[in-house]
Amino acid sequence: MSNLFAGLESLGLNIKKNIDVYDEDKKETNSGQEHENKPKEMAEEDLLFEKSYTCPVCDSEFKSKMVRTGKAKLVSADTDLRPKYQGIDPLKYDAILCPKCGYASLNRYFNFVMSSQSKLIKEQISQNFKYESEEDKVYSYDEAIMRYKMALLNTVVKKGKTSERAYTCLKLAWLFRGKREEALRNGASKEDVAEDLKEEIQFLESAHEGFEAAFSKEAFPMCGMDQYTVMYMVAELARRIGNNEEAKRWVSKVLVARDANKRIKDKALALKELLQDADE
Repeated sequence: MSNLFAGLESLGLNIKKNIDVYDEDKKETNSGQEHENKPKEMAEEDLLFEKSYTCPVCDSEFKSKMVRTGKAKLVSADTDLRPKYQGIDPLKYDAILCPKCGYASLNRYFNFVMSSQSKLIKEQISQNFKYESEEDKVYSYDEAIMRYKMALLNTVVKKGKTSERAYTCLKLAWLFRGKREEALRNGASKEDVAEDLKEEIQFLESAHEGFEAAFSKEAFPMCGMDQYTVMYMVAELARRIGNNEEAKRWVSKVLVARDANKRIKDKALALKELLQDADE
């Protein structure tokens, strides 16, 4: 491109020959495009709200943090179906804890408490329960784990279903995995998170035991899963805790089932390949 400012040298100006008339506009346009193309990542607290609850055990009213519907973006899932979201771990907010009496439960089970179960909770938990809620804008993994452990304790005390205990154990395992992954991202060493890995495996073992027991005595759907998803889950949990032979038996049952849907059969096939790779 020729020098559009030729002739101005006589005015004492040192004009560069390669000056671009629209250079700044191009920079602003490119900057704007980069801004538009880069999605704004919302802070975890921006994805939450305070939901009101009435405790079915002591009738007190309280609030608990919940994730806004449709705000968290699912990005992937682990082989044991643990969902992973962008910018937040919604699992941290699924255990509801009454700060007055200590009743706790996963959200899906919260309101389903019989009078006989309330009596057991009051006698074995509420009498000695003391809790000061955190005022932080988000739940830490440690806070979430405490709430889930209270949910598991309540399920045991109220003699809840085996599947409910197994599902709570599964989610606790997922929380310890999330806590470990967060620590590693923040510079922790594998030695630093060894205890979290140990806890994760412990809860995976408990979840496996519970789902396997519930499979033969409870009706489906179970914890929102059909029978073939539970079969796949038992197989994958068996693999994760080192019982590959049992995992093969369960995964084979899914693969030969005529009415299992394609999604779960595809997952079962991928799991079979993982098990075969482990044998090589």
